[in-house]
Amino acid sequence: MLIRLVLFALFVLLLAYGFSWFADRPGDLSLIWEGQIYQTKLIVAVSAIIALIAAVMIVWWFIRLVWTSPHSVTRYFRARKRDRGYQALSTGLIAAGAGNALLARKMAARSRGLIRADQEPLINLLEAQAALIEGRHDEARAKFEAMANDPETRELGLRGLYLEARRLGANEAARQYAEKAADNAPYLPWAAQATLEYRSQAGRWDDAIRLLEQQKAARVVEKGDANRLHAVLLTARAGEKLEGNPTGARDDAQQALKLAADFIPAALIAAKALFREGGVRRAASILEQAWKSTPHPEIGQAYVRARSGDSTLDRLKRAERLEALRPNNVESLLVVAQAALDAREFAKARAKAEAAARMQPREAAFLLLADIEEAETGDQGRVRHWLAQALKAPRDPAWVADGFVSDKWLPVSPVTGRLDAFEWKAPFGQIEGPLEDGSTPASIETALKTLPPLRDVRPESPVNDHRIIELERAATIAEAARPTPAPAPAPAPAKPKPVEPASGKAPAPGEAKPFFGGLPDDPGVRDPRVDPEPKTRLRLF
Repeated sequence: MLIRLVLFALFVLLLAYGFSWFADRPGDLSLIWEGQIYQTKLIVAVSAIIALIAAVMIVWWFIRLVWTSPHSVTRYFRARKRDRGYQALSTGLIAAGAGNALLARKMAARSRGLIRADQEPLINLLEAQAALIEGRHDEARAKFEAMANDPETRELGLRGLYLEARRLGANEAARQYAEKAADNAPYLPWAAQATLEYRSQAGRWDDAIRLLEQQKAARVVEKGDANRLHAVLLTARAGEKLEGNPTGARDDAQQALKLAADFIPAALIAAKALFREGGVRRAASILEQAWKSTPHPEIGQAYVRARSGDSTLDRLKRAERLEALRPNNVESLLVVAQAALDAREFAKARAKAEAAARMQPREAAFLLLADIEEAETGDQGRVRHWLAQALKAPRDPAWVADGFVSDKWLPVSPVTGRLDAFEWKAPFGQIEGPLEDGSTPASIETALKTLPPLRDVRPESPVNDHRIIELERAATIAEAARPTPAPAPAPAPAKPKPVEPASGKAPAPGEAKPFFGGLPDDPGVRDPRVDPEPKTRLRLF
């Protein structure tokens, strides 16, 4: 509009300049026509010519107006009708979004009466939405199928059919609709995401990675999210290759670590693949980097047990190496405590477990204290005490997705099929103590104060039990094989002689018999001065 005003002003200025130019240069204009001489001023002639042109233009405009008036009138009423139809369509879509089925159906009928459906495909959408609100799903699916066959509304129709298939539980049909939409338009987020999840559920990792790369090129997903999903897919593919193709698993896992450096499952698979290839140092380096980023119990277990031939002391040293990388960390303390328990260094194991419980009182620390108590003292009262504390303590973190708790990481949620759904966290909130006693959650200080006193309990040895059983069995057999002697007259009771010590002097009355230099009290040791030769000898080994 502004440009037109500027052009009009320039035209007026140019016209005024032309008239002034002719006025400054007076002259006469002569015209001889059929023997007659017509003479006038130049300025008058120019003005007459301009006026004649303007009159011709006005007459032409009037004639054209009269000639096209029927079409103009028809176009006016058609535009008015179309405007009313679009107004009804807009009102109907708003009503459908608000859930007003009656008004949506009424506006859909009015829109169809004012606008042809082939000219405005949104009428089909309005009718489909109204049918969905009223529960007439068959009619709605028919509308969506009609839209899917129209190139202009194909994507809209496929989305409607996809949602209907999901509602009915027809997962295969939903997958087909999503893949068709993703093939035609990979920039559609819903189609690409659904297709990505379906391909991941089916284990088609190569197709899923290819689709993700298309999404990333079309900028459908953010770069950070795309890298994370790419790392998840690579890790899943590496997990399937680990048994039969460790080299391929290692390459995929390392590529996943480049995309997401703190992704624990990728670090574990890369380390396991390197262990299979004999690259213990490279695997240890990967685990150390992952431990520095995010201490995780699976990382610690894999690092401590990197070599199967290591002794328990070697494993303890490796656990202490992890603690040096991340000091004052709960997972570091628990790893060292477990390794010290395996090495039977109970003092260190107990100190580390108690430190972990002070830092974060959760069930793993108290269960470890129960194991330490069982291995060191065998006092079942103290063991049960630590187990009771573990019951009241918050649960340990685990792999959780949509309420499902798994003992290992999975790329897809088994509940919803969502990709990258598992998180390392506590499964659910902790109840404030058992309901029957109303006690508070466990704390290490309270647990140590209420710890029962240690009883004199010697843990039974399976080897000693075996020896006792064999000894009793051999004694029974020997007793049965011994011949029964004839009865003899009872001899006169003889006064027993005191056993002299090694020095040859008998102990004075009231004086304690010395331990060193005398014979022990073990009945299994024979005194040659009292029993010169046993009648039956038993040898166990």
